[in-house]
Amino acid sequence: MLKPDRFFASVERIQPPVLREMGVRALIVDLDNTLLPRDRDTVPASVREWLRAMAEDGLPVCLVSNNWHRRARETAHELGIPIVAKAIKPLPFAFLRALRILGVRPRECVVIGDQLFTDVLGGRLVGCRTVMVPPQSSHDLPHTLLLRRLESLIMGRSAADRAQEESSCG
Repeated sequence: MLKPDRFFASVERIQPPVLREMGVRALIVDLDNTLLPRDRDTVPASVREWLRAMAEDGLPVCLVSNNWHRRARETAHELGIPIVAKAIKPLPFAFLRALRILGVRPRECVVIGDQLFTDVLGGRLVGCRTVMVPPQSSHDLPHTLLLRRLESLIMGRSAADRAQEESSCG
């Protein structure tokens, strides 16, 4: 339950052919520290291009975020992507809602995020495939920093180290 299917150095490194090999038809993606640093409002151009590539390849995206601030909804609106905010991840409710929005079964969807105990566990609880990326910022909420320490104990190596290894393997 606490092991992602794959690790990548960033969302931009995840390409449609890799997702298709996994049987993926849609993506549930975390917002904060996955698509953009938690303390920033501007989505990087490289992430915008990645989202455009997913759409062009017929891979719809839905954001699922524990964030309840207006910024999350504004970012999703700006990107033209549906969002399920106030998700209370890893509980399954928001993931199930996102699957309904995307119109896919769990095995046809991948959850992409930067946290083991929210994104990976939540995706696993509903039967989705999971991909983990390292957080885009080292600055985070105190409870998240604590969870990251637990993650490193469970995984043995950081997500960044695993992502680097994955990247070098192709």
